[in-house]
Amino acid sequence: MPPSVTLLEARGILQIAGADTRSFLQGLMTTDINKASETRALYGALLTPQGKYLHDFFVAQMGDCVYLEAEKARLADLKKRLLLYKLRADILIADVTGEFRVYALFGEGALAALNLDATAGAARTFKGGCLYVDPRLAAAGTRAILPIGTTPDFEGFVAANFDKYDRFRIGLGLADGSRDLVPEKSLLLDYGFDELNGIDWKKGCYVGQEVTARMKHRGLSRKRLLPVTLAGKPPAPGTLVQLADRDVGTLTSVCGDIGLALLQLDAVEKAAQEGTALQAGAAQLTPTPPSWLRL
Repeated sequence: MPPSVTLLEARGILQIAGADTRSFLQGLMTTDINKASETRALYGALLTPQGKYLHDFFVAQMGDCVYLEAEKARLADLKKRLLLYKLRADILIADVTGEFRVYALFGEGALAALNLDATAGAARTFKGGCLYVDPRLAAAGTRAILPIGTTPDFEGFVAANFDKYDRFRIGLGLADGSRDLVPEKSLLLDYGFDELNGIDWKKGCYVGQEVTARMKHRGLSRKRLLPVTLAGKPPAPGTLVQLADRDVGTLTSVCGDIGLALLQLDAVEKAAQEGTALQAGAAQLTPTPPSWLRL
């Protein structure tokens, strides 16, 4: 089966330009902006001072500008929060969503067809925009940011609807922004940001760094976002997951008979040991931890 391409209509783009762009972002985001280049993309997040999730995004370099690919519906909030820290920094932040389209290219053979190394974050310029291997996980395929008006001629790829990409993403255990994380509440380590290159532990301070580092070094993460298979009527996102009438998690993304759920790890272990089913509404859940996850 040939690889697939999906237009990601729910994604938006912020452009950040100016002499202080890198120093400005370095003090805010969880990843090391100094590692970004036209040949390397990054994945990172913006946190509250208490270490709670606000936004996650992909970071791409094109020319002298840095581009943040994030949720379109929440892009105005991301821009507003960044501007709160601007002070006298020589930067300009612009919403350029209307100038670009974002595509996901995925499936067997996708990276080879695009002449990209199978390395998370590998990037190159392409048709006035850029291509980059998903910085979280090379198996997640490639993303393309292309100027509107550019013919997206992805030779060898077949067009796929969003549900096909969503099932692919869910199967890999990858969160999709505020569909899976709760702004001002979620903690990154519960969602695999450590394993998925979303946190650079060697960079200097950033907003929320102290709490995040403490959780890491004390092993305080007791929950994980996991792919699940669903048997029975698919519940709505937000449905509580139970084990023997005890709430042990929440279903987040759902696409047909699969989904993602934030689950207490002790409950997952207990259910497996006892052969007891996790329940969400009328459906039984079976967790399927991805190979990249470290438990």
